[in-house]
Amino acid sequence: MNKGRVWRYGDDVNTDVIFPGKYTYQPMTPEEMAQHAMEDLDPSFAGNVRPGDIIVAGTNFGCGSSREQAATCLKAAGVAAI
Repeated sequence: MNKGRVWRYGDDVNTDVIFPGKYTYQPMTPEEMAQHAMEDLDPSFAGNVRPGDIIVAGTNFGCGSSREQAATCLKAAGVAAI
């Protein structure tokens, strides 16, 4: 059985941080989106996240605009739970 690791983040991690706004209107596959997941908050995340990892976050994780890319990039990166 594989065990995921925990990525811990604080409060108010908004959708612009989960998936950087500068990429919002660039056509990308989910796998390409995953390469930019969390890059402004944690540049090591996209290169080190593994399937089954989980994110433990403070209040308001995912606040901000209703950007579907934020959820898509984390799912494509293999995040199992938030």
